[in-house]
Amino acid sequence: MREYLLTLCVTAAVTYLLTGPVRKFAIAAGAMPEIRARDVHREPTPRLGGIAMFGGLCAGLLVAAHLSNLKSVFELSNEPRALLSGAGLIWLLGVLDDKWGVDALVKLGGQMIAAGVMVLQGLTILWIPVPGVGPVSLTPMQGTLLTVALVVITINAVNFVDGLDGLASGMVCIAAAAFFMYTYRIWFGYGLEAAAPATLFAAVLMGMCLGFLPHNMHPARIFMGDSGSMLIGLVLAAGAISVTGQLDPDALSLFVGSERAAVHATVPVYIPLLLPLTVIAVPVADLLLAIVRRTWNGQSPFAADRGHLHHRLLEIGHSHSRAVLIMYFWSALIAFGTVAYSVHSASVWILLVIVALSAVGLVLLLLPRFTPRAPRWAEAFVPPRYRRRKSVVVALAGGAGGAGGAGEGAGIGEQREPVPAGLHGATAIGDRSRFPHTRKISSHR
Repeated sequence: MREYLLTLCVTAAVTYLLTGPVRKFAIAAGAMPEIRARDVHREPTPRLGGIAMFGGLCAGLLVAAHLSNLKSVFELSNEPRALLSGAGLIWLLGVLDDKWGVDALVKLGGQMIAAGVMVLQGLTILWIPVPGVGPVSLTPMQGTLLTVALVVITINAVNFVDGLDGLASGMVCIAAAAFFMYTYRIWFGYGLEAAAPATLFAAVLMGMCLGFLPHNMHPARIFMGDSGSMLIGLVLAAGAISVTGQLDPDALSLFVGSERAAVHATVPVYIPLLLPLTVIAVPVADLLLAIVRRTWNGQSPFAADRGHLHHRLLEIGHSHSRAVLIMYFWSALIAFGTVAYSVHSASVWILLVIVALSAVGLVLLLLPRFTPRAPRWAEAFVPPRYRRRKSVVVALAGGAGGAGGAGEGAGIGEQREPVPAGLHGATAIGDRSRFPHTRKISSHR
C-alpha cells in the first residue's frame, strides 16, 4: 500500500506543479477559444490541461517501475507499456483538438487507433465471465472489437461530462478510488498478481485528477480540454480491461469456494463491459441521453448542446458548486455502493443504505424547488436566499433644510434597480453605493 500511495503522491505533485506553467503556455499559444453558446463560464479560459496530466502519468509510471514491490508489474506484464502507448496517441490527438480543432469523425478514428495499439501490445479482453455459466472465451476478433468499443465509449462518456469546473476530474477521481479499493482487495487479499496492473492504473489516475483539481475548481483557472478528458477516460478503461480480461476466475475460485461463486463475486467488475463502467454510470447515462436527444431532434449525435445533466441542474436553480457536488454524490454512491455489494452481496443492510442515500440525493436534486423561508427572528442567522423577500425603499429627506430641495422628486418610494452580476457571479459591476449620490457642498460661503 505504501508504494501505491507514493506513486499516487508523485503523480499528483507532478501534475499540480506542471499545471501552472502549462497554463501560461496555453495562453501564449492562443489555446483560449471563444465562449460558445453551451458554455457556462463567462470569460475565456485556457485549455491544454491534459499536458500536465500526461506529465503526471509518465512520472507515476516511471517511479513505480523503480519500486521494489511494483517493479514486477513491468517485468511480468506488458500492460503498462501498452497503456503509455495508447495514452500518448490519445493525448496528442487531444492537444491538436484543443489548439486547432479536430473533426468528430477524425477524433473517433484516433480513439479507435489508440485502443488498437493497446490491443496489439496485449491489453485486451480474453474472456467474459458470465454469472451462472462461467468464463466464456473470446476469439481474437471478438476480444479486439469488445476492447475497442469499451475504450471508445468510456472516453466519450468522460468527455461528455466535462462541462463544469472540476466535474470530470472529480468524478473520475471518485471512480478511480472505488476501483482501486476493489482491485487492491483482489491483489493483496487474494494474492492474485493479475490484478496488480489495474491497481497501479487506478492509483496513477487518482494522482492525475487530484493534482489537477486545485487548478480546475470553480472558478477554474485552466481547463483540461480534450487532451485531458480523453486521457483520463482511456486510463480508466484500461484498468477495467486489465482486471476484466486478464483475471482468471478459476484462480479466484480457490479463495471463494467454487467457480460459480467466483463469477458472482466479481460481477461488479464485469458490469463495465455493459455500461461501460458502473463507477461512471452518471456520465454514461448522460451520454446515452444526449445521443437519444440529439437524434430525436434530427441532429448529429456529436452535435453540442446545453441539455446535459449538469446544464439541467443549473436550470433547476442549483449554483455551480452545488451542481458539481450533487454529481459527485451520485458518482460516489454508485461507485462505492458497487464495491460494497461486491464484498457483501448477501447483506440486506447495504441495499437499505443505498436506497436511503438515493432518497437523500433526490431531495438534494429538488431542493431549489422547495426553498424554505426562515422566520423573521432567524433571518440574521441564515443565508440571504432563505430570507423573506422585501422591497428596498429609498427615502430621501427633503424640505427646507435640503438646500433648495435637493432630494425633491428624487425617487421617493421607488425600488432600487438590481446591480448586474459580474464575473463568476460577483457583483463587481455597477454602482457600489447603496444610497444616491449627494450634491457636493461648496467651500465658499
